[in-house]
Amino acid sequence: MRTGEAVVIKVQRPHIVERIKEDLGVLYGLAGIIEQYIPESRPYNPHSMVDEFFKTLELETNFIVEANNIRRIAKNFENDSSVKIPHAYIEFSTPKVLVLEKIDGIPFSDQEKLRAAGIDREKIVHVGGKAFFKMVFRDGIFHGDLHAGNLFILPDNRIGVVDFGVVGRVSQKTKDSIANMLLALATEDYEMLTYEYLDLAPYNSKVNQDQLTREIRDLIAPYFGMRFKQVNFGKLLLDSTAIAARYGIVMPSELMLFFKGIVTIEGLGRTIIKDFDVLSFAMEFAEEIVKNRYDVGRMAKDLAVVGRDTSSLLAALPRQLKQLMRKLNSNDFAVDINVSQIEELRKSIQTSGSLQYLGLVIAGLTIASTMALNMGKGPHFYDMPLISLAGYSAAFFFGVIAFYNYMKR
Repeated sequence: MRTGEAVVIKVQRPHIVERIKEDLGVLYGLAGIIEQYIPESRPYNPHSMVDEFFKTLELETNFIVEANNIRRIAKNFENDSSVKIPHAYIEFSTPKVLVLEKIDGIPFSDQEKLRAAGIDREKIVHVGGKAFFKMVFRDGIFHGDLHAGNLFILPDNRIGVVDFGVVGRVSQKTKDSIANMLLALATEDYEMLTYEYLDLAPYNSKVNQDQLTREIRDLIAPYFGMRFKQVNFGKLLLDSTAIAARYGIVMPSELMLFFKGIVTIEGLGRTIIKDFDVLSFAMEFAEEIVKNRYDVGRMAKDLAVVGRDTSSLLAALPRQLKQLMRKLNSNDFAVDINVSQIEELRKSIQTSGSLQYLGLVIAGLTIASTMALNMGKGPHFYDMPLISLAGYSAAFFFGVIAFYNYMKR
């Protein structure tokens, strides 16, 4: 910079957005084919997965968005000396060019240099793990791609973090649910874990909650009693969401990004500490979230929201009741009732009526033809009255139609 600061300039590859869109078009086509011809894939909703991928890439290729992500997370860590977030020069950045403060450090991926520099790698793992869970539980915005290439080790066992193209955002409700999930895993409370999945996902009346709880219990129970440092905790969470997906439960993308982050943190930690226990870091913050739920300030805030919503409801209620009474008293008032599967019921009744009608016609033709046969009058064909032959033929024809309609039903 003219003022002397060293910077890093991140420049978008030419025509990369067009190439990404072409590749995504192929993925959309494949997702449609998979959903059509592989029914087992439908609970995972491949088309929505490609949609989420598209949204992520769209944000990741806009460097102004990334610069703002950096600005927000840097502000959250401005009082934490153990984590260094580079300054983003937003005034010099564009959607295709990002100007960042340069961080001088050793890449976390270069383990040989870390050993040679005498870095306390175990302390670095603890700092990184706590930083991730602080972002999730304290700030509600976290790095969504925290692999070794995005981490730099600075003097005094500090961590520098770069590449904020992918970030996750969690609401207070989601933070509460994640905390409950972690506590459920730690206490073997499978019903709570199932409930949190159902509470976070869009409502689905077809979910068999008891069966889902049993499947999650069968997945996790064999590991209960073992120390979580002996278990791939992140994979366990992802496997439980895969079970939920089979029941048509669609997990929010931010929750899946959090689980992916845990898998990454766990993998990084175990490259340094063989018995690294990621759950111990998570539980520290999860327990704090649960305690804060009953904090006076939090409860007062929740009560204020309830009071505001109640006040709005009471203010609108008289007008709504007045409109309802006017509608009830109008001459053209009618109630439309939509019954599930009513169309199938209508078709079934219609088909049954048609079959009964054809049955009566066939019976009438058969009886009339038999009576004409006994009378023996009129022209004959091989000793059979033509009128009887015509009647029997018509009865047979209508019988074929009735059988066809019955089989089609």
